[in-house]
This record gives sequence, C-alpha cells and structure tokens, in this order.
Amino acid sequence: MVVGVTLFIMAVLIIAIWVIIETKRLKHKVFAFFLIGIILFSYLSAAVIFRGDNIDFKTPSGLFNAGKIYFSWVFSVSGNFVKIAGNAIKMDWSTDSESEASVDKGMEKVSGYLD
Repeated sequence: MVVGVTLFIMAVLIIAIWVIIETKRLKHKVFAFFLIGIILFSYLSAAVIFRGDNIDFKTPSGLFNAGKIYFSWVFSVSGNFVKIAGNAIKMDWSTDSESEASVDKGMEKVSGYLD
C-alpha cells in the first residue's frame, strides 16, 4: 500500500514538473507562431498590394513609396475594421414582438406535426 501511494505521489510530481516546463515552452511557441503569422501576413499583403504597381525597391525613394503605399493600405484596412465593429455594435440585436409571434406560430405548427 505504501509503495503504491509513493509511486502515485512520484507520478504526480513528475507530471507537475513536466506541465510547468511545457507551459514555459508554450509561451515561446505562441510568440513564435505570432511572429510567423505577422511575417506571412506582411509578405502576402505586400505581394497583393504591389502586384499592379511598378515600384523600384532598389532606390531609397522607391522603398519610401512602397512603405507609404503599404502603410496607407494597412491603416485603411484597420479603419474599415473599426467602422464595421462600430456598425455591428450600433445595430439593434434585440428581437421584436412580431418576430417572436411568428416563431411561436411556427413552433405550434411543428409541434402539431410531431404529435
């Protein structure tokens, strides 16, 4: 009996230590996935934005123009997200009495078929 309890306590301690170590590693993994996501988003969005433009990336003025175009696009996209979220918040999400009555009538019809 004592040996079984001792083995159980040892197993719990080993699992606890493993969970603590994995939690620390998970923080680094989450940060790495976040950075990879930002890099992929930046590359793919830049590829889409600069597809039709003839930008010279070898000169400082061309890099400045590319940065200006890219960041204006990023700020306009973020502004659009803010507008969409604002409009979603302003919407009337409550139910009105007419729609509730029609739902109740529909449920009465369905329950009549089920009886």
